[in-house]
Amino acid sequence: MSDDRGNRAGDLPPDEGSEAQTPVPLEERMKQVEAEAAELKDRLLRALAETENVRRRAERERSDAAKYGLTQFARDLLDVADNLRRALESVPESQARDDVTRNLLAGVAATERALLAAFERHGIKRVDPKGERFDHNFHQAIFEAENTGKPAGTVVEVLQPGYLLHDRLLRPAMVGVAKGEPKPDRGNGGPSDSPDDDGDRREPPPLRIDTVV
Repeated sequence: MSDDRGNRAGDLPPDEGSEAQTPVPLEERMKQVEAEAAELKDRLLRALAETENVRRRAERERSDAAKYGLTQFARDLLDVADNLRRALESVPESQARDDVTRNLLAGVAATERALLAAFERHGIKRVDPKGERFDHNFHQAIFEAENTGKPAGTVVEVLQPGYLLHDRLLRPAMVGVAKGEPKPDRGNGGPSDSPDDDGDRREPPPLRIDTVV
């Protein structure tokens, strides 16, 4: 008898020992699931976008390394090209008096052509802007020349050619630029007062002259 009473006394009512859980309505549960799915989708899209950005950045870096990796080596070779040109200009072909000199000049000229051909194959191009409009992105002005008969800002002399590696500047061309001619005095009825000269009244921006040390 005592065992039965002990067992009955130890029993707990059904509503004691654990709280009764109220079931979540299906509609609310569906909203929670949809919100979780939307959050996961957003995270996935962000991760995919970041992965694509990393891929594009790595591809661009590989492309730049392939195109511009020899920049410093190319710059070192520019002095070789300059010296070959100076050697050819130091003794004009018309002044070659003997076969030895003519053969030497021919060999130097062939070497220069081979070097420039190698430059072209690797995307290195010479910038020789004589007669072109001065462009501070690719040219370096060394002096201004007066009475050239050329419009102001025109390159009239190339002291040293420049070079490009694909679309990047390796070295600017050192040039002399035509200086603007003095304008007539408009107060004395100069021709600049005519309507046809309106397009020529704007002056080019001031030219910065660099000094080569």
